[in-house]
Amino acid sequence: MKTFLFVGAALAALCAAVIFGAWGWLQAGGVSIGMHGWIALTLGTVLTAGVGAGLMALVFFSSRRGYDEAAHWEDPDQ
Repeated sequence: MKTFLFVGAALAALCAAVIFGAWGWLQAGGVSIGMHGWIALTLGTVLTAGVGAGLMALVFFSSRRGYDEAAHWEDPDQ
């Protein structure tokens, strides 16, 4: 449980650093993003992370259930 909390805290800190860095970079460059741009950026980030997490969950699920084994059995004696 401690490891899970540590990894979660590390990921949250990394996400906060990336968001803060992106915000600072946009402010330094004189670029302004409207409300629709922030909504699109947020939705794109959340949905991309969700798709990645879902695909990784499917990889672990199929690996643990044995779906990644060979489609047929080959006799090693032949």
